[in-house]
Amino acid sequence: MPHLDISIEKLELAASKLRAISHPMRIAIIDLLSQKEAMSVTEIYNALGIEQATASHHLNILKGKRILVSKREGKKIFYSLRNHTLTEIIECINRCNEN
Repeated sequence: MPHLDISIEKLELAASKLRAISHPMRIAIIDLLSQKEAMSVTEIYNALGIEQATASHHLNILKGKRILVSKREGKKIFYSLRNHTLTEIIECINRCNEN
């Protein structure tokens, strides 16, 4: 078996991020944010047809795992993707399910 040049810490971090996106609602949030540069909490929960508390819960999980970043403008908080790599993973999974 070839030696993999990846640390346990990197594997743990990758697994942690994958667990964070493993919820359908969080995938939907990532998909939404991949289409727009930034969205407010209100825009996100309205677009997904969910309660504000539910949206905030999922947004906090994604932000805590450093998948999203947030920026406050007045009373509103806007969320955006830290990078678009995870959207590529989700697109890949979707392509695998097309058969």
